[in-house]
Amino acid sequence: MGLSLLGATISGGIYKAPIPSRAIHDSYHFRHLLHRFARHVTAGEELSQHEEKHLKKLGNDCATYLNMEAHDCCFYSQVLSTLTDILKRSGMPQVSDACPVNTPKDHLLLSVGAEVYKVCPNPDALLPHLIKDNPLLPVVHNYRLEFDVNTGGGEEWLSTGLYLSPGMKTYIAIPAEIVNMGWKVQIGCQTDRLHAEELRRPPRVHERFPVDSEIIRVWNLWGGLVYLVAPPKVQVSGLKVTVQMGVPAPYYKSGVTTAEQWMLLRTAPAPWAEMEFDNIVLTVPSDDVRNLERPDEVAALWNDIMRGIADLAAIPHKFQRKERFVAEVQISHGWMHAGYPIMAHKSSAAALLNVNTAGTEGIWGAIHELGHNQQRGCWEFPSHTTECTCNLWSVYVHEEVLGIDRAKAHPAMCLEERHSRARQYVQGGRNLNGWDMWVALETYMQLQEKFGWDAFKKVFAAYHQMSNFPNNNHEKMNLYAETFSQTVGMNLAGFFRAWGWPIEMNTEQKLSSLPPWSDHPMVQYG
Repeated sequence: MGLSLLGATISGGIYKAPIPSRAIHDSYHFRHLLHRFARHVTAGEELSQHEEKHLKKLGNDCATYLNMEAHDCCFYSQVLSTLTDILKRSGMPQVSDACPVNTPKDHLLLSVGAEVYKVCPNPDALLPHLIKDNPLLPVVHNYRLEFDVNTGGGEEWLSTGLYLSPGMKTYIAIPAEIVNMGWKVQIGCQTDRLHAEELRRPPRVHERFPVDSEIIRVWNLWGGLVYLVAPPKVQVSGLKVTVQMGVPAPYYKSGVTTAEQWMLLRTAPAPWAEMEFDNIVLTVPSDDVRNLERPDEVAALWNDIMRGIADLAAIPHKFQRKERFVAEVQISHGWMHAGYPIMAHKSSAAALLNVNTAGTEGIWGAIHELGHNQQRGCWEFPSHTTECTCNLWSVYVHEEVLGIDRAKAHPAMCLEERHSRARQYVQGGRNLNGWDMWVALETYMQLQEKFGWDAFKKVFAAYHQMSNFPNNNHEKMNLYAETFSQTVGMNLAGFFRAWGWPIEMNTEQKLSSLPPWSDHPMVQYG
């Protein structure tokens, strides 16, 4: 049957041994199912339900197998030849928002298409079978870039303002000082790996290349924006990079791009645009910026928002690494999700760029995700506060930066809803199992309405100076109660206990010299 070296493992356990005469028919067999799928494509032979059920797995296994690049192995060459023939005969699904795919066959073809393209002997001949709509776009040549880099604890994407069309190859000249030092070139901003049953784009559409020589060749079957990726904890000034050829993208950078330059740049042919401000980069479909006439106003909005994010977090206004938003056709989970970059659906792009609606209706979801990126394990109590404390930034930015009252910023923040949640929580026995999201946020809102935002800033600042934190919610909640009490000069043990927190006698003793907050809001609920 053969052996392969793979990166994955199976769980330990007792497995039924296959009956040799039935193994191919009753279970999954890589080479046999690949042969059957090839016959299905080339000769129209029907697949059984059992075979169709395993097509998605076959696609994943084909991709893994191809990554071995064992071109001197006859079996590898046979598999590669079979897959290449399948793709040439069937083509690859032209998946898009308007043309989603959901069949096992299409999943398989999307999984293997990019991998075959990377390792087949003649990728240029295969490309027209994979990408049907691939217009020639205007390019620039020998595009010179210069970077000043000072990264913190995480890698950082450095925008180039260039895009590669699907299958387009280019060379990049790299300074010798960063060769084999952990730097990479990335093609594509859509870094979420998709596992959904219905796909509106291929599962994986970005590529990375290690900077292992002074001249490297890069490409991506799906195309994408070009980035230089700096590793953590590096500091370099005047880093000069030259890109042999690329498609110009609409790219605005605060303090660099003039109003006159933007009027031309916004018409650049690439389908992706980037707006880089002091502390954040917004990556959106180019159509969303074609008519944007005042990028300076958008820059001012986001510079104010990011200063607000920093103020509440008690960190310097200049972020160690600029945050990033990418608005695209499909993401791995949720409407948006935090991380680097923050991922959002493409319909969110307009709101990120609209200064007027931001100042009247707000942008709660975007600030919520930025709040997630500020959460710290030392004062987080998962899973209770995972979707709660990030909203401290949503409330703060809307009120202190955008001038939108919390009750207007989100329907859940109206006073009637807040009172109702607190009352129901008390009536339910103050059980921490029900203390999460909006219910938990009310705890923090009551603290804020009594002690103000400065108290939170001082508490977060105090945590910056601490070390050796406890690693369980029980102890962390006691530390938080103690820290907040010491910060505001009032014993809050009774308040937190009224919310069902497991306040220990030791914590009460530490706070006994402080005046108690005896008229806290939870008193009204009994």
